[in-house]
Amino acid sequence: MTGKTTARKRAAAPLKSKNPKNHDGYLAAVSSEKRQALEKLRQAIKTAAPDAEECISYQVPAFRLNGKFLVGYGAAANHCAFYPGSTIQALKNELKDFNTSKGTIRFPADKALPAALVRKLVRLRIEDKD
Repeated sequence: MTGKTTARKRAAAPLKSKNPKNHDGYLAAVSSEKRQALEKLRQAIKTAAPDAEECISYQVPAFRLNGKFLVGYGAAANHCAFYPGSTIQALKNELKDFNTSKGTIRFPADKALPAALVRKLVRLRIEDKD
């Protein structure tokens, strides 16, 4: 393995405490700029899914509804991420300004996802789970 490959993998690795016990523990381990963006995301999720419970899944903050994974979020070296699953496909046009993949939306900490868009994604995700 070359030094470049290792550096690239390190840059893509999530920033997290070794084993966060809860959302607050995870957020305490990220930079203040990322923490602020992720707190806004967390609040928008809670507003859209007030009955969802906070948990840690795959070492990142997540929400469960009726015992099943709903959405998650996290911080990486160069961005923040929101994990709403396949609902991304339903709002592709509204997400055209963001870096997306199959179930992930990546965004810079200084350009947090709009709360209305997050709430819409979470509500779609809840409908998909029904």
